[in-house]
Amino acid sequence: MGASKRIMELFVNRRSKDINVSMARFANVAFSDGSLLHGFDLRIKKQQPIVAPNDIKRYFVIPKESGELCLLSCIFGENRDIFFPKLSEELHLITFAEIAEKYLKQIGYEPYICKSEEEARAFFNNKQQTFTLSEVEGTNNEQRTTNHKPQIPNKRWPCLFTQSDTTGEKDFEEFFTEHEVLDMERFKNLGVIKNSLNFNDDKLIKFTKNIHLLKDNLKWNKEEIVDLFHYLIPDFGHKEIGKYLDSKM
Repeated sequence: MGASKRIMELFVNRRSKDINVSMARFANVAFSDGSLLHGFDLRIKKQQPIVAPNDIKRYFVIPKESGELCLLSCIFGENRDIFFPKLSEELHLITFAEIAEKYLKQIGYEPYICKSEEEARAFFNNKQQTFTLSEVEGTNNEQRTTNHKPQIPNKRWPCLFTQSDTTGEKDFEEFFTEHEVLDMERFKNLGVIKNSLNFNDDKLIKFTKNIHLLKDNLKWNKEEIVDLFHYLIPDFGHKEIGKYLDSKM
């Protein structure tokens, strides 16, 4: 789970002294704004190759499923409960590369696997691969131009799938740890994490104060934010490599 989400849970846990609270942990929301999958759609519109890691597996849910899980947590959750979906690693984990291929096939294209960035970049420079973002339709002498998905004669789209070398990527994804108390019997398709009132108020106060200081100064850098995350979550395992999934190639 991401560190920012864990920090949110700590603040909500503190609020549970005053009101009943419940939360949800769920998988990546497919094609949500800012996600790598959302980037696939943008790359298609910009006539760019699809780029994705082939060694990172993630769970995915659609927006409706994520909303339903939050609603179920709100309605049926007891104070400090955290709901999560029961997902099978064998059935539900999928790599970004695999979902890129499924996405392309869904919109009518066959993935063309490139061996290098140069090959992927050169794909659209080939005169035989040229296409337009508009499709000309009409009968007789009348023509009508409508917006349409990119048209490629051989229906292939260039893809570059490589091992992950980007910042902040978790090696694997999990919804709970061995230190958390679970109720796996209450619901057929949902698990529940049972939390006690457990937080460090001094740390939360200091974290909040420092965030406000950064905002008031109107200037901060990534290292300052990461340091604050480490302060609140000592075992936060951040990988800083200087590359990001959505900015590759």
